[in-house]
Amino acid sequence: MMDKSLSSIKNYTLELCIVLILFSSCRVRPAHHISPHSSIPDYSQASYWAALPTEKDLADEVPSDAFQDQQSESEVDVFFLHPTTYTGDKGQNFWNSPIDDKGVQNKTDATAILHQASIFNAAGRVFAPRYRQAHLRSYFDKKHPKSVEAAFELAYADVKRAFTYYLQHYNGDRPLIIAAHSQGTGHAARLLKEFFDGTELYEQLVVAYLVGLPIPRGYFNNIALCSEPTQTHCFCSWRTFKRGYMPRRFPKGDSIAVVNPLSWQVDTTYVPKSMNKGGVLRDFHAGTQVALTDAQIVNGVLWASKPKFPGSILLTIKNYHVGDYNLYWVNVRENASQRADAYLSTLSGE
Repeated sequence: MMDKSLSSIKNYTLELCIVLILFSSCRVRPAHHISPHSSIPDYSQASYWAALPTEKDLADEVPSDAFQDQQSESEVDVFFLHPTTYTGDKGQNFWNSPIDDKGVQNKTDATAILHQASIFNAAGRVFAPRYRQAHLRSYFDKKHPKSVEAAFELAYADVKRAFTYYLQHYNGDRPLIIAAHSQGTGHAARLLKEFFDGTELYEQLVVAYLVGLPIPRGYFNNIALCSEPTQTHCFCSWRTFKRGYMPRRFPKGDSIAVVNPLSWQVDTTYVPKSMNKGGVLRDFHAGTQVALTDAQIVNGVLWASKPKFPGSILLTIKNYHVGDYNLYWVNVRENASQRADAYLSTLSGE
């Protein structure tokens, strides 16, 4: 069954879905179920992974020559879970994305893998499974609760299967970073609770980045909210909105876990954009833009001033969810490496 303490999150994401719909022509509603016994991903095959360190993929990319893919020399692994890319384009009328849908695969790779998973190729080897993600409308459909629950359960079953395969065939007791965004964060939080929270695997956890969904502070029993830049065995989380805007439908307040991705602190101190070492925009290979925006924790969300870039005058939305990682790309990248180094230093006794 869906984890009850996180299942309520879907009830607060209508505003997020509206933002995504505006950019995804989300006209097709889910009407059919995929049999859980058909087209089950086989994670022994590379084709069922959006990123593998043994394959050439978009997680290997960097936005400019100022950065390097360091996966081949890393002692750490990264398990990345991508956000929703099954958003209701033509023909997308299942509650879950078929695993072999090439259009969804290409969209996942060109967005989440290129712009988000690539952040971590300096900190560790990147593993990103394809999974039969729940349709975007699963987040705010109120007429078919059983279908919605079944959709998320099927998606999580794939994630769990992929992670189990990863542990058995790839990990080899290596330190591990869990990173995710949006729907991927919902699954990652469940994964952490099941596999790491109070288990022996906790000792291998470097850090988790649970970005784009509200995570309750008390969700984990033994995995703390990160409050220092080099702290390990902890998790970071944030949801980004335009400065001055407070979303109505999202859970807010001190009970929500938030870490500032510019200071890596949990206080409400304003951090100016001069501390932002670089974000990436739509053209990933155009390089990073320094001082793209600022950051401040306010009432359980992260506020960011409207970023300025060519064409930003057309940016009128107040929910910056799609840019949760992009706005702070370099800072997150450096932080992941810093935490990996801090973890490895404890192993060597430094």
